[in-house]
Amino acid sequence: MPLHAENPLPVRGLCVQAPSKRGLDRFVQFVDEQLAPRGLNTLVLRFDYNFEYESHPELRGRNPLSLDDVRKIVNVCREHEIQLIPQVNLLGHQSWAGSLGNLLRVYPQFDETPHVKMPQDYKWPNPDGLYCKSYCPLHPEVHTVVFDIVDEIVATCQATAFHAGMDEVFYIGDDKCPRCRDQDKGELFADEVTRIRDHLAKNDCKLWIWGDRLIDGKTTGLGMWEAATNGTHGAIGLIPKDVVICDWHYERASPTPVLFALNGFHVLTCPWNNPDVSMDHLEQMKWLRQHSNRKLAERFDGVLLTYWSGVDSLIDAYEGSEQASEGNRGAAESLKRLFPLAAEPDAPAQQDGQKN
Repeated sequence: MPLHAENPLPVRGLCVQAPSKRGLDRFVQFVDEQLAPRGLNTLVLRFDYNFEYESHPELRGRNPLSLDDVRKIVNVCREHEIQLIPQVNLLGHQSWAGSLGNLLRVYPQFDETPHVKMPQDYKWPNPDGLYCKSYCPLHPEVHTVVFDIVDEIVATCQATAFHAGMDEVFYIGDDKCPRCRDQDKGELFADEVTRIRDHLAKNDCKLWIWGDRLIDGKTTGLGMWEAATNGTHGAIGLIPKDVVICDWHYERASPTPVLFALNGFHVLTCPWNNPDVSMDHLEQMKWLRQHSNRKLAERFDGVLLTYWSGVDSLIDAYEGSEQASEGNRGAAESLKRLFPLAAEPDAPAQQDGQKN
C-alpha cells in the first residue's frame, strides 16, 4: 500500500531547484507523470533569481523563467492538487564559493560583511570563515527590495506559503557592521524571521524556513552545519509559532522534530540522498504521529525530500542514467522509496508499523 493511500502524512514533498528554461517542459512532464502518481502533494521550488522579475529586472538571472513558463508549473501543480511553494533565499546564502549572488552584486550596500572579499580560489575552511554571505537585516533599504521579489514570486505561483531558506547563516551581527554589532544574534535572527512572517501574513501567506539555526549545536552535539554554534538558536523562543520548520539532517534521522513540536511549531523532517536514512526519517515521523498525544501529533507534518543539484540531474538519475553520480542516484532512490507507486516492490513497506 503506498504511503498516500492509507493514513497519509499531511505533507509529502520535494524541495528542488526550479528548472532552467530549456528543461521546463521536461520538468512539467516529470511532475505530471512521476511525482503526482507517487502521491506528492507539496513542491518547494527554489527560484531565487531564476525569474523575469518585473519589480526588479536588474536582479534577474541569466535566461530566467518567464511568467508564461511559471504558469506551466502552476497549472500542472493545480491539476494534481500539489501545493507549490516558491523559495528565495533570504538573509543567508547570498553568495556561493567565489561568486556573489545577484542581490549583493547589484546592491553591495546590503552586505553584512563588506570587508570580507570574495576569493578567486575559494577553499573551506578559510581565515574569514566565509561560507556564504548574508545581507544585513538592519539595513534600512534591504526589505524594500527583497519584499518586492517575494511578493512577485508568491503572486506568480499563486502560493499560500513561501520558503525563505535562512539556513547556514554564519554571518550575522558581525563585529564590524555599524548596525548589527553588539546585537544579540538570536534576537537579530528572530527579528528577521518575524519581519518576513509578518509581511507574508498581510496576504494570508505562511512562512517556511529551514530549522538548523534554531538548534543549539553545542548542547545537541549536532555542530555548526545542522545546528547553530554562533548564538542564533535563542531565536526558537522568539519567533511566531505559525512559522513552519523544515528540519534537515542527512547522515541520520536526528530526533529534533520533537524539539520543534514541543516548542509549538509544525515541523517537516527533511532527508536527502541516503535512501536508508530517508526511510529512517519517514519511520520516525510516522512513529511520532502515532505515539504522541493529539496536540503534539498534529504538529508532525510529514517529509520533505531535499535535492541540491539541478533538477535535470535528478530526473536523469531517476530515469537510470549511467552518468548519474552516486549521490544523485541516492536521491532518486530516496524519492522512489519514500513515495512508491502501488505496483512497486517497496510499496508494502510504507504501511504504518512496518520497517523497510
